Amino acid sequence: MLLNVSHIYKSFGEDSIIKDATFTVDEGSKVAIVGNNGTGKSTLLKIIIGDLPADDGEVTLKKDATMGYLAQYQEDAFGSNILDTVLGAREDLLSMEKKLAEMEAQMSSLSHEEMTSFMDSYHKLQHQFDLMGGYTFRSEAVGILKGLGFEQEDFEKSMNELSGGQKTRVSLGRLLAASPDLLLLDEPINHLDLKSIMWLEGYLTAYKGAVVIVAHDRYFLDKIADHVVDLSYGKTSVYTGNYTSFVAQKEIAQLTYERSYEKQQKEIEHQKAVIEKLQSFNREKSIKRAESRKKTLDKMEVMDAPDKDMPKMRLSLEIEKESGKDVLDFSHVTKSYDDKNIFTDLSFEVHKGDRIAILGDNGTGKTTILKCINGLTDFESGEIRFGANVTVGYYDQEQQGLTESNTIFSELHDAYPFLTETKVRNTLAAFMFTEDDVFKRISDLSGGERGRVSLAKLMLSKSNLLILDEPTNHLDMDSKQMLEEALNEYDGTLLYVSHDRYFVNKTANMILELSDGGLTKYLGNYDEYIAKKEQLYGAASSEASNSGVTAEETAAKLDYKEQKRIEAEKRKIQNRISKIEKEIEELEDKKAKIDEEFVKPENMTNSAKLNELTAEQNEINDRLEALYEEWEEASSLM
Repeated sequence: MLLNVSHIYKSFGEDSIIKDATFTVDEGSKVAIVGNNGTGKSTLLKIIIGDLPADDGEVTLKKDATMGYLAQYQEDAFGSNILDTVLGAREDLLSMEKKLAEMEAQMSSLSHEEMTSFMDSYHKLQHQFDLMGGYTFRSEAVGILKGLGFEQEDFEKSMNELSGGQKTRVSLGRLLAASPDLLLLDEPINHLDLKSIMWLEGYLTAYKGAVVIVAHDRYFLDKIADHVVDLSYGKTSVYTGNYTSFVAQKEIAQLTYERSYEKQQKEIEHQKAVIEKLQSFNREKSIKRAESRKKTLDKMEVMDAPDKDMPKMRLSLEIEKESGKDVLDFSHVTKSYDDKNIFTDLSFEVHKGDRIAILGDNGTGKTTILKCINGLTDFESGEIRFGANVTVGYYDQEQQGLTESNTIFSELHDAYPFLTETKVRNTLAAFMFTEDDVFKRISDLSGGERGRVSLAKLMLSKSNLLILDEPTNHLDMDSKQMLEEALNEYDGTLLYVSHDRYFVNKTANMILELSDGGLTKYLGNYDEYIAKKEQLYGAASSEASNSGVTAEETAAKLDYKEQKRIEAEKRKIQNRISKIEKEIEELEDKKAKIDEEFVKPENMTNSAKLNELTAEQNEINDRLEALYEEWEEASSLM
């Protein structure tokens, strides 16, 4: 065990942020700390590093272990320039390197008698320097900086001329170069582009030390974490596995907890009724039995109400009418801003039921495509045509469709005046705006609140084509999951831009990759897109040189060949999961009925009947255990 966090409590004023946080970090493990905004993730890291005192509890680090911490907003400036700052993480090696150079300079002035003992000291220091990585640490520092998005010409830049985001990247590089036994990283990818994020995923996965990460990028956590600490709703729960495994386990744990809670509530009500009945007999013996039962009931550790009672966004996306088969034709469109060309002669089609994610580097024109489609910006040439009966709902990442002077209530009522006040209030309540919250001004809302208002308007539109620009920005993890589930149930067509790879993985069935060379189409979700790119560009270079086939044509051929097989496999797995879930539900109901049989007066004294019920209960428990394992295995294949 490298780190032990034991029973940590932390409050700010009357607000209790962390309650009884307890978990351990083993050597080499990768732990993600998750939870919605305000649950104390960053606070917990600061307590572990010693920057904040805990109200109660203890943090213990293994003796002689080293620890490094990256804050969300890092303003450290350790060296004169970028490279020196990162190299400065290894002061021990820099000092030894300097000492070796000094000794080498002395050699020419030593006598023959002095040289023997001097060379012995020199070789010992040189050997130690080699063992500690002295001959590779400079090249490793360069590799780290390049991985984090810095070019060779950036290395000599003064730290004083860097932006806050660049300084944070340099601080991350310095931390990685120091290679402590335990890395504590608070939102380490906030200032990284996709290429650097993917590099960091690989680096941290291979990192020999332990890592504790707070991050909102669920795909990033999925790639790295082998344990998840969940701080949701003021409770700490620890799960084994990556983020996707955590979500599946949490759903099962919540279902089990809810049923246990309901069972306990029934038992409490039953015992109260029995106590009341015994007391009504008004006999000394009955009253004593009632008192005995009451004492037992008072000692019972009553379970807290399940998390389902906590406020969560509720989103259901419906369509008012079906569109035709051909939804959108984006044909030979060219767009420039001033003298800068954004894209030229760009074409793609959208068909009914497509769920298309547009991916690409910053500045390639992803959002511009959506604005062109929605008539929010002009284009020089080409044509954009909608199909029959297409109705469009647009989610703008900048929320420019909201009227700043409106209240939340009037924003919805103005857009949908035919709705009653009750319907508007009920809709807003589904998006966690209740009571006087509905009269907040749009101009006073946070990014997350503005996003929820826009999603509420989108839901009410009942459009059959949804066009979304970075829809998960500002949403907490629960709300992101709600949005993913709603979109997967949605019967219309979807076209969106998102940097959230986990969201893309969960919702897309086609990727359009936008680059300087135009658009390349890949069928499947994000994982399939990455796999096909590796397959394609491993094979395409040799095929193209032999046959002149373009990368785009090769991608399309590979896609269409595999699509039917992939979809058939997914349907098989989904059917299997549905059958397992149905059997679990039936067995849980059967188990609940057996529990009721146990407490019936006529059965409590019937040993034969009790043995029969116990045997049946054990058989159900064994089957449920097998089904839970089977469900988890099947879910991991989706």
